[in-house]
Amino acid sequence: MPYETLEDLLDQKLTPETVRQVSAEVAQLSAGQVVDLLERVPTATGALLFRVLAKDRALAVFEDLDAGHQADLISSLREADVIAFFEAMDPDDRVTLLDELPASVAERLLSGLQTRERTLTGVVLGYPRGSIGRRMSPELVSVHRLATVGQALANIRAHLHRAETVYTVPVVGDGRVLVGVVGLRRLLATDPDVPVAEVMRPVESAVVTESAERAARRFLDRKLLGMPIVDHEERLVGIVTVDDALAIVEEADTEDAARQGGTEALRRPYLSTAVTRLVRTRVVWLLVLAVSAILTVQVLEIFEATLEQVVVLALFIPLLTGTGGNTGNQAATTVTRALALGDVTPRDIGRVLLREAGVGLLLGALLGSLGFAVASAVYGFQIGLVIGLTLLSVCAMAAMVGGAMPIIAQTVRADPAVFSNPFISTFCDATGLVIYFLIARAVLGL
Repeated sequence: MPYETLEDLLDQKLTPETVRQVSAEVAQLSAGQVVDLLERVPTATGALLFRVLAKDRALAVFEDLDAGHQADLISSLREADVIAFFEAMDPDDRVTLLDELPASVAERLLSGLQTRERTLTGVVLGYPRGSIGRRMSPELVSVHRLATVGQALANIRAHLHRAETVYTVPVVGDGRVLVGVVGLRRLLATDPDVPVAEVMRPVESAVVTESAERAARRFLDRKLLGMPIVDHEERLVGIVTVDDALAIVEEADTEDAARQGGTEALRRPYLSTAVTRLVRTRVVWLLVLAVSAILTVQVLEIFEATLEQVVVLALFIPLLTGTGGNTGNQAATTVTRALALGDVTPRDIGRVLLREAGVGLLLGALLGSLGFAVASAVYGFQIGLVIGLTLLSVCAMAAMVGGAMPIIAQTVRADPAVFSNPFISTFCDATGLVIYFLIARAVLGL
């Protein structure tokens, strides 16, 4: 049955017959298809869908949902179901879900866990939000460097069902100090009597307090399957797998994209997000931008007399402010991405400013020449000269501001995306108008 038809069935008044139909149709869908369907229906309807799923399938579907959607469903599901789902989750996934729940609900769920699971979850909860320690799994299998390959394989088999991954196996020395890593393929291809120290390779690791996004991007850049996590004494405490790293980077990119557009990330599927929540993600930014846009109005008021003398200048305001904002946004987007990838650090601000100044001048020369030619042909040489010089100046200024803002944001430990497009557009609008009218006064002798 197509999703649309099943959605229509879920929207009908519930009767025993309707429930039986839904149950029969959902049973034919894969777990991934059920997840897709849940992301398109209201939370209350999703809870109904859960109740007609077999326990094992319901658990698989629940684990595939994002943490925000899981949190919404918890309030609609029976407590016994919630506890069962929560118990079956990995410690790192539990912590991500707990961050989305009210404190009272989180505390009740934690208290219902078995002692071992509660201890593992508490380990992950103990690290700061945003750190890689908060996203690691403490359930891992490691081997001692002095063990043989045969002993290592036996240890892996003994912990096979509890370990987060067995494809990347950390190698430790005395005191659980991380000394290397070995892949399962290498172990299987090696004689059982060979010491692990002879087949291990150098390890790429992360410290528990490192930024989750930075560690995840480095992880993916190295094309690893698993990355061991260590404390400040280099002792092994957990591991991050490729699916965890992908989820971290996806969340970070979603948040950056939203903030660059002047809104907050939804953290839930769009169609199942309440309208009031959509409003809350946008209204604060709109208010901030509306207040900051007053700067542009004040600039126009200051140069009102200049506009009255040469009315034609008003015709070019949208062109100049739009060009400045777009140039700044391009620079900010490029530098924000470079910061996220580690290609640029705050100490590179001087080099970034020089590069963006060069880029801005070249762009300004190209656009300014075109603007000069068109404006001169229609409105005369002097107006053309004003437009050409303004485009040159505005592009250079906007590129430098757009390149510097994300770096300044990271220096003061703010999100670079917050300082990007919305604020840069407003700043460049006001500053660009000041440059425009000052050049017009100088060229036209006003």
